Amino acid sequence: MFGANSSLPDPIELVALDLVRNVRRRYRIAASFDLFGMIVVETRWGRIGADGQAQRHAFTDRAAAERHIAAMMRRRGTAETRIGVPYRPMAVAGDRTESV
Repeated sequence: MFGANSSLPDPIELVALDLVRNVRRRYRIAASFDLFGMIVVETRWGRIGADGQAQRHAFTDRAAAERHIAAMMRRRGTAETRIGVPYRPMAVAGDRTESV
């Protein structure tokens, strides 16, 4: 299946902030291998400071996982028309995030 040396996409951390409108949202996508060699894409979202929600999808091939990540990113790209605030990327360093 997949070798241990296969690289996966870096985690993606997005934030939508509008303090005047009280919009404080975060969105994170991270991919990893499970014990059976499948690629697991975990998506976490919610209000900043809250536990939020999470969803995991398992894929047998990298192309399917990348298509799923791309679809999630396309949806985040429409945030400005849906919620009035665009998501902006944050640099992910371990468990810390910094504004880019």
